[in-house]
Amino acid sequence: MATARGRDDDAPSFASDGGSMWRLYAEYGRGNRSLAAVGTVMAVLSRVVGLLPALLLGLAIDAVLLADRPYALPLVPDAWIPATAAGQVWLTVGLLVAATAVGAIASYLQSYGWNRFAQNIQHALRVDAYESMQALDRSFFDRTRTGELLAVLNNDVNQLESFLTDGVSSTLRLLALVLGVGAIMLALNPVLALAALVAVPVLGAFTVAFVRRVQPKYAAMRASVGSLNARLENNVGGIEVIKTEHAEAYEADRVRDASREYYDANWDAIRTRITFFPGLSAISGLSFALTFVVGAFWVLNGPPTVLAVVPETALGVRLGVADAVTPGEFVTFMLYTQQFVWPLAQFGQIVNNYQRAKASSERVYGVLTADDVTADPDDPVPFDGVAGRVAYEDVTFTYPRGPDLVDDGGDGEVGEDGGSEADEPGDPTPVIRDVSFDVAPGETVGIVGPTGSGKSTLVKLLVRLYDPDEGVVEVDGVDVRDRSLAELRRAVGYVAQEPFLFYGTVRENIAYGTFDASDADVEAAAKRAAAHEFIANLPDGYDSVVGERGVRLSGGQRQRVALARTILKDPAILVLDEATSHVDTETEAIIQRSLAELATDRTTIAIAHRLSTVKTADQILVLEGGRVVEAGTHDALVAEDGLYANLWRVQAGDIDDLPASFFEAAIERRAAIEGGEDD
Repeated sequence: MATARGRDDDAPSFASDGGSMWRLYAEYGRGNRSLAAVGTVMAVLSRVVGLLPALLLGLAIDAVLLADRPYALPLVPDAWIPATAAGQVWLTVGLLVAATAVGAIASYLQSYGWNRFAQNIQHALRVDAYESMQALDRSFFDRTRTGELLAVLNNDVNQLESFLTDGVSSTLRLLALVLGVGAIMLALNPVLALAALVAVPVLGAFTVAFVRRVQPKYAAMRASVGSLNARLENNVGGIEVIKTEHAEAYEADRVRDASREYYDANWDAIRTRITFFPGLSAISGLSFALTFVVGAFWVLNGPPTVLAVVPETALGVRLGVADAVTPGEFVTFMLYTQQFVWPLAQFGQIVNNYQRAKASSERVYGVLTADDVTADPDDPVPFDGVAGRVAYEDVTFTYPRGPDLVDDGGDGEVGEDGGSEADEPGDPTPVIRDVSFDVAPGETVGIVGPTGSGKSTLVKLLVRLYDPDEGVVEVDGVDVRDRSLAELRRAVGYVAQEPFLFYGTVRENIAYGTFDASDADVEAAAKRAAAHEFIANLPDGYDSVVGERGVRLSGGQRQRVALARTILKDPAILVLDEATSHVDTETEAIIQRSLAELATDRTTIAIAHRLSTVKTADQILVLEGGRVVEAGTHDALVAEDGLYANLWRVQAGDIDDLPASFFEAAIERRAAIEGGEDD
């Protein structure tokens, strides 16, 4: 797992003990404990000073207005108490104002401490989750939809921050209130306090029942959010296809279904929640009413007869408080009861938020602890210059199948290279089978074959987007798994079949990965990729913004910008996965000339559907069904009159010269691809 920004490098690894939420908070809160301490202390202080007004009001009623008892305050010497009623009134007012001011300051500091604490954790957790996700190998992304990962990095991380900001601080305030009010009420009148406290065990049992019912519903709701996000992200990215295929109604139905799934899961949780909260309010209200009835009876009629015979303790205090309850004490008691009981009803909201955060934490935790990591070896073998020899020895690879580490809703979509994401019975079919070949330094090798033969997957093993199940891929005689990932990927320049450009300028996209390149270097690379002329004609030249995924450029322009990026990198080994697939014939000729210059004195592996692009390669490998079925130069393979020769006839337009067996094999290959084989 990537080192967390926001926790110690030597922090213990997460354990799969089910306590993922609190473990996450503990791990990421280490550097922010002072903020949490400020928030905690201020939460308690704000509640404590909040208890004073009710106590002062009851005292003022009895001592000043009714003169039923002397004006006395706990911990305050009698000499400090004014002798006159007016002085006592002003003292009461002053204390009320002071309590209000202290409470406001404490409330601000409490909010500041907890919000800063929560924001710091949110930031560190999101960055670390992204870094952990980024370290996972390609197979994780093949079976996990983009919308799911976005939901984890945004929605779920935000849910954890929200609970810290509101839930934890609210819990602390509630505990301080319950303990403080409960202690004062018991001190004032233990028996009357029991009338108010009788609701506590009932509320506790009610809350336990709620938690048991709502927890699985929130887990289902979080999964449905990810499915909905994935559907929306997929449709926004494919809006052009939706429009050109007039599939708006079809996609609207699919979004409607995904939204309905979320609606049903969310409503199921909401229905449980809205049943729970009124129940809490009803219990709290009945407790408040019971306290009022008992207290009012006591004020009007004196203590119940049964309490009059309660013996005094050794301290001289009657356990039953058999003395009459004064009006001021009754008012104080009712105010405290209200402060005590109604927040208990809000405890349900805290539990509700906790369950939401717990469901989110499991998903974030799943990304942080995913073990599909393309890891650096403990002691990597360094490159002592890169000669560029590449060797595949008995390499076999199968796309993994299994449940997603992050639940994707079970749609079972097909990955980029054809590996099925769904759980399917039986062993999956290898897409690369016992492949062996050598590429000498400076040599150019072409890889061709029908669609679904494993060409793209084969070169992805070289840069460790995947690791082989069996066999070894070597660079300069060393297994690529024994090399540093950074050094390996710096040595290999990879131009993908579908070029990806980031939102930003043309200059930023060419310099991506070679971030310290000068403007002159960027332009030189663009010229070698036959891209400089069209870039110069853009409104802002190299500072033109290409749009998300490069949508403001044509497919051929995106391909040339991606090629310029690789040229700027100046790798020792060049991998071209259909690098001219999106350009016209004229542009292809220009790029091929540039590639010929680039390939000079460096190892080049070129995948091609257009066989003319690899006609001059030193050797050509022909793949079928994941195996190398033919190898040789262009002339030798044409003379062999096998699969390569038939593919060459197809591209030359000599369809009538193709044997019937070629068409039969092609139909079988198409059926295999549509069934989930590699592209």
